[in-house]
Amino acid sequence: MEYERPAGRGEFDGRTALVTGAGNGIGRAVAVALVAHGARVAAVDRDADALKSLAEECGSAAVLPHVADVADSDAVEEVVGRTERESGPVELLVNVAGVLTTAPVTEFDDADWERIFAVNAGGVFRTSRAVARRMVARGGGSIVTVASNAGGVPRTGMAAYAASKAAAAHFTKCLGLEVGRFGVRCNVVSPGSTDTAMQRRLWDGEEPPAAVLQGDPETYRTGIPLGRIADPRDVADAVLFLLSDRARQITLHDLYVDGGATLRA
Repeated sequence: MEYERPAGRGEFDGRTALVTGAGNGIGRAVAVALVAHGARVAAVDRDADALKSLAEECGSAAVLPHVADVADSDAVEEVVGRTERESGPVELLVNVAGVLTTAPVTEFDDADWERIFAVNAGGVFRTSRAVARRMVARGGGSIVTVASNAGGVPRTGMAAYAASKAAAAHFTKCLGLEVGRFGVRCNVVSPGSTDTAMQRRLWDGEEPPAAVLQGDPETYRTGIPLGRIADPRDVADAVLFLLSDRARQITLHDLYVDGGATLRA
């Protein structure tokens, strides 16, 4: 995945960012984009091979890989502490780590429910708590949580995922309300269908089903007015804007990046 730095643009030069779920998909696109704009990135993921590949792509001086599970409080605290010791204060945090299991509620397994909430909502809580404590003490910082448009519009077969993303989004806004007076901004980016490995597991073939683009009345789902599946870089661009000083007056905001799929309901 290539992401060339625009000429004369290094808006995150010298700043340290921490990105969870950085090994693949949207998290990787965010990490690559941050490096392209001058940041040092502490990349967190459970997939050691994916982190190694990311570091090779971006350069070991720009990416500090951390194999960790955001569902583990001790592991999160260790990663944040190590990052600040080795790379400097974390000024930018992007919560991307997430898991997805689909099934009707009446057939859903307890363990799957608990794992989805432990990662998708609990991981945002644990990582944001660890970083926000330090940001508050320093008097500044920017946090972006990547949630989902499913957190705002019901989806059949995705109750656990949707509920966990809604929880993550609302938590991020509540955190933003608490830490705003200390100069810390907290925002949400809610993607729709995005071409990632997690999304492709929902498809039968290589191309998105027509129902994704055109809608599916049987599942009460509208289509995507723009007629295209998002690229992970589309989401990364939105994340970088909200992280940047260009968004210095924006907090508690939820930016939908879904091609109009939710009709902003």
